[in-house]
Amino acid sequence: MRGLSTAQADDVRQALRAAERRSGLRFGLFLGPPAGGRRHFAERLHAALGDEAPDAVVVLVDVGGRALEIVTGERARRRLPDGACRLTAMSMATAFGAGDLVGGLLYGIAALGEQATVRG
Repeated sequence: MRGLSTAQADDVRQALRAAERRSGLRFGLFLGPPAGGRRHFAERLHAALGDEAPDAVVVLVDVGGRALEIVTGERARRRLPDGACRLTAMSMATAFGAGDLVGGLLYGIAALGEQATVRG
């Protein structure tokens, strides 16, 4: 994962797997600048998941562009409504703004997995 040490990338992968196990949803993370508009790019990444897309959550973080997008599939959205994603994104952005990229990622992934479990 671009911009992370090997240990940090391993921690983030472990958090993604834990969120998947906990919620039953598919989680993906893109860390880096999007090709084109960030929302459109995040939606394309999500659509590329094919049959898994309805139950998937994709988080795009462009640190350099100070951008964050969370895209949820149709079934995932029932468990992670826009308001819950927005609150999580705000907390992640606060951590990023304080220079804590990894902490923000770990918090956000865990929070989304937890919220999807509570609502599931």
